[in-house]
Amino acid sequence: MTRAPDALRPIAWTGTALRVIDQTALPGRLVHVEIASVDALVDAIRRLAVRGAPQLGAVGAIGVAIAMDEAVREGWTPARLDAAVDAIRAARPTAVNLAWGVDRVRPLMAAGRDAVLASALAIVEDDERVNRAIGRHGADWILEHVRSPVRVLTHCNTGALATVAWGTALGVVRDLHARAALELVYVDETRPLLQGARLTAWELERDGIPYRVQADGAAASTILRGLVDVAIFGADRIAANGDVANKIGSLGVALACHEAGIPCLSAAPVSTVDLATPTGDAIEIEMRGDDEVVAFGGVRVAPEGARAHNPAFDVTPARFITGLVTERGVLAVAAGETPAARFGPEPTA
Repeated sequence: MTRAPDALRPIAWTGTALRVIDQTALPGRLVHVEIASVDALVDAIRRLAVRGAPQLGAVGAIGVAIAMDEAVREGWTPARLDAAVDAIRAARPTAVNLAWGVDRVRPLMAAGRDAVLASALAIVEDDERVNRAIGRHGADWILEHVRSPVRVLTHCNTGALATVAWGTALGVVRDLHARAALELVYVDETRPLLQGARLTAWELERDGIPYRVQADGAAASTILRGLVDVAIFGADRIAANGDVANKIGSLGVALACHEAGIPCLSAAPVSTVDLATPTGDAIEIEMRGDDEVVAFGGVRVAPEGARAHNPAFDVTPARFITGLVTERGVLAVAAGETPAARFGPEPTA
C-alpha cells in the first residue's frame, strides 16, 4: 500500500524568521529559505518566491512582526517602521489579501510585537480550516451539478503552495479525488511563469492525482470539444459585485465555459472579497517586467528591442462566474447573488 504524502505546509514561523518554500525553484528543487528582514520579504513577494492570495495574507501579517523585530535590531524610528510596513503592504497591488493581512495586525502594533505575532499565527492556523471548508463546499456543488467522475480544468496554482495548506480551487480538486469522484485534471501551464506547469502539476504529481498539462492556448478548445465538465480557478481580488481578478488567462477560460454551457467556478476565502471595490473596473492590474515574456529560462526568445505587454491578472465579469466558492458556501454570482449582499454589513434598523 502506497503511503500518502505528508501534508504540504509551505510556510512556518521558526521563532525568529519566516521559513518558506522558494516557489521559483520548483519543480526541479525543493528549497526552503528563511526570511528575517523586510527587504528580503518584499523581494520574495515580488519575485513570486512566495505567492497566492491566501498565503500572501498570512505572510503579510507575519511581515509586520518581522518589521518590528528589525526595527529593534536596527534602531529604526517609528516613521521608518511605518514605512517598512507600508512597503510590505504595497509589494503586490492586485492581490487584496496581502493588504488584508497587514491591516488585520497593524492596529496591534501598539500592544507590542508578541500581540502582532499571535494574531498573525492565528491567521495561519485558520487558513487550513478555511481551505478545507472551501474544498467541501466546492466538491458538494460540483457533484450536484455535473457528471461524475469529474473532468476539471484549472488555471494557475491554487493549491497548498498558494495558501498555508490544502488549497482553494485545488482544494476542491483534492476533495473530489478523496471521494473517488475525479477523472482527470487539465492543468493550464499559465503564462508567463508557468505556475500551472511548475507548481500545480508538482502538487498533483505528489498527491497521485491524474492530470495533463496543456498550453494556455489549448484551454478554449479543450472546453469546447466537450472534454471538461467544470473549470475552477482562484481569485486575487473579488469586487463587491462579484467580478473576479485572477491570473491572466482566467477570463478566456470563463468565456469558453460560457460558450460551452459548463460551469466556471472561482474559489477563494471571504478575505479575498473587497467590498470597497464596487466592480472589477476599479481593480488595479499589476504590470510585470518584459523579461517574463520576451525571454524564457534566461534566453531571449523575441528580437532585441521587443517590448512586452505583461499584465499579471485579468478581470472576469461576474456574469461569467457561475459560482463563487467560499468557506461559507457557494454564491450563484452569474445569477445575481453578489458578495456585497452576502458578506456586506448587516442592515441597521
